[in-house]
Amino acid sequence: MLQVNYIRQNRDAVLERLAVKNFSQIQIVDDVIALDDERKKLQAEFDNTQARVNSASKEIGNLMRQGKKDEAESLKAEVASLKTNIDPLKAQMADVEKRLIDQLLLIPNLPAAEVPKGKTPEDNELVREGGEKPTLADGAVPHWELTTKYKLIDFELGTKITGSGFPMYTGQGAKLQRALVQYFLDFNTAAGYVEYLPPFMVNEESAYGTGQLPDKEGQMYHATADNFYLIPTAEVPVTNVYRDTILKEDDLPIKMTAYSPCFRREAGSYGKDVRGLNRLHQFEKVEIIQIVHPGKSYETLDTMVAHVEKLLQSLELPYRILRLCGGDMGFASAITYDLEVYSAAQQRWLEVSSVSNFENFQTNRLKCRFKDANGKTQLTHSLNGSSLALPRIVAALLENNQMADGIMLPKVLHSYFRAQLIM
Repeated sequence: MLQVNYIRQNRDAVLERLAVKNFSQIQIVDDVIALDDERKKLQAEFDNTQARVNSASKEIGNLMRQGKKDEAESLKAEVASLKTNIDPLKAQMADVEKRLIDQLLLIPNLPAAEVPKGKTPEDNELVREGGEKPTLADGAVPHWELTTKYKLIDFELGTKITGSGFPMYTGQGAKLQRALVQYFLDFNTAAGYVEYLPPFMVNEESAYGTGQLPDKEGQMYHATADNFYLIPTAEVPVTNVYRDTILKEDDLPIKMTAYSPCFRREAGSYGKDVRGLNRLHQFEKVEIIQIVHPGKSYETLDTMVAHVEKLLQSLELPYRILRLCGGDMGFASAITYDLEVYSAAQQRWLEVSSVSNFENFQTNRLKCRFKDANGKTQLTHSLNGSSLALPRIVAALLENNQMADGIMLPKVLHSYFRAQLIM
């Protein structure tokens, strides 16, 4: 959530940056300023009324001690009249404050200066590529045929039990999932991230804290009886570890990693892009999250992108890194880098990680702060990244490494999978 004072002091710059994100409801910016004016006016009226009540109450005591009963009674009547205004003022202030917050929650984070303009994925900027695209032998097939051939995933069984987009992993397929999760967690903890295993449902406050609400209600599964939300990523519960917290500067940076299943309705998804593992309603992912000093968040962003890049290199997958344009970025992000792997059988790039800097957008909602060396309280910055999302990694591993007699896994997975080949 943006800070009101920043919006007031930088109105034109805010409008300019929101245009980069293709935000159309720009009148909300002026609505916020107007509501803040109203809030300040009411606060001043309340403070003045309360101050007059307090001073008059003291004066009444003095007058009574001096025997000036009539003057004291007159002041008592004034105080009684003033007090009748206090509760209505409180109610007006609460109403204006709620309307102000409701409007602020509708404004997305401002994109950083280096975010390119654009509306669609075609406008994203290529940062760099790595690895070599494999040349497949004649007869190579996409992963949804390989998972059937080697009995790794039963998509029809998952549809029978739950619905489409909920695959059932079996045999070596389930084993590969487990191997990848453990490898990713080990890779992250070796880099200093502390492992968490969070709840897989969160309350409304947690979903607001990281910006899923009120932006993505339609994309989350909602357990209405208890008002819990199934998490779309481990970012949501893990970042909320530090909601309503004041840290010490020496506590920073805080580095966390977590495995979780992820649940996304993916409303409106259809067509060839949803075949097999390309787009699911439930999938597994390992996440990295950092809470950092605001002066170091962009340095941290670079290290997190490099960390995920090394992970892809270790899996021997061809990849590319994109800087997302304003129109393709998430609501809460100030800047996002997508990392994609090349799927040789499908001959297309598949997104497997997004690494984002939210600056203080999330931490303002979360009230995650720290005291600096001078004792001043400041908002921290938060960042997160996929490290990694499993489905499309599995798709690329199967397709790119298929052979006539099996699927060769990269060396780093041999000890985790306890075999070199899927046969």
